[in-house]
Amino acid sequence: MPTVLDTKIPPPVVAAAAAAAIWVVAPVGLALPLGAEVRAGLALAIAAVGLAFDLSAIVAFVRARTTINPMTPDRTTALVTGGVYRITRNPMYVGLALLLTAWAVYRGAWIGLVGPVVFVAYITRFQIVPEERAMARRFGDEWHTWSRRVRRWL
Repeated sequence: MPTVLDTKIPPPVVAAAAAAAIWVVAPVGLALPLGAEVRAGLALAIAAVGLAFDLSAIVAFVRARTTINPMTPDRTTALVTGGVYRITRNPMYVGLALLLTAWAVYRGAWIGLVGPVVFVAYITRFQIVPEERAMARRFGDEWHTWSRRVRRWL
């Protein structure tokens, strides 16, 4: 059932809010048992994977000449199922979640890892579920076949 929050807050804004929360809570949380150099290296590696997911998804959408705007899923003109979309139905959100995880690791406190979890929960409920309803209406059997074959996240 649609709610007032469905596709109303752009996912990058949700991610930015989660990143800000990580910034605020990290200094008061229990520290990760990793040195600063290790945290920075691990964060960089996680961020690189996240950016790869995001960029490959954007390229796939541009090639398919369909909207990248998550606020208007009904305007989608093509169901993109190749490339990174063979691994996950939501690579842009996977990428954002990984970027938040990288930020939390870099900030160095266990409590910061709650940020990506909250992001995933919020995006699933208020962005992905409404997008899936729109895709099912728009693409029917093609959507259902693909969605049974490919996981929502990873």
